[in-house]
Amino acid sequence: MTQHTIAGQAVTMPVQIRTADQHMAMFSVDADAAQRMIDYSGLQVCRYRPGKAVVILMLMRYVDGDLGQYLEYGTNVMVNPPGSTASGLRALQSAGAFIHHLPVDQAFTLEAGRKIWGYPKVMADFTVRDGRQFGFDVSIDGRLAVGMEFRPGLPVPSVFTSKPQVHPTYSHLDGVTRETAGQMRLFGVRYRLGGARLTLGDHPYAKELAALGLPKRAFISSSAANVQMTFGDAKEIA
Repeated sequence: MTQHTIAGQAVTMPVQIRTADQHMAMFSVDADAAQRMIDYSGLQVCRYRPGKAVVILMLMRYVDGDLGQYLEYGTNVMVNPPGSTASGLRALQSAGAFIHHLPVDQAFTLEAGRKIWGYPKVMADFTVRDGRQFGFDVSIDGRLAVGMEFRPGLPVPSVFTSKPQVHPTYSHLDGVTRETAGQMRLFGVRYRLGGARLTLGDHPYAKELAALGLPKRAFISSSAANVQMTFGDAKEIA
């Protein structure tokens, strides 16, 4: 069992997230453009179709967990495990999420994310719109990066989503690429074909997303009323 000191407080591994909710949308984008965006990581995008990769845009609201309460937006690119050149739909089953953008709204989780896992966390301002249609905006340094609106999906029985799922995430910070294994359980899940509208602002993050061909129609969107997660220390990838 390891410990990290963050802002004068001890964080004991593994970190537990007991209550959170999630909204996410998956987009099919040009694989070469996605590869150029993440080339710095040394990882390879998962080409699930010829010339196509998957980008996931998501908002997490952490309610009860070891890092406190906070909001977090992520731009995630699905990548092959290090050393793999797999392609096709089956390759997505073993793919992990490379975290390219990760703005948050609290200083404690920012320091923890950068120091423990090498996540590219930056401070941002969030506006969340709850209602029949959920929406949010993320602004950094006073400039809009991303806005999204979600239409409600169809409920999925928990028997299909509440079993523990293990997914690797990858990050790159200060010249080092890292892999973090995490376990996740989802409750109150809803899925919808399409169902998400993306707006891009004038922040550099938005320009990177525009270079992928966004905004465009999501091929699927989802929400989860509760997400429970456990994740340990990151390991460096040579």
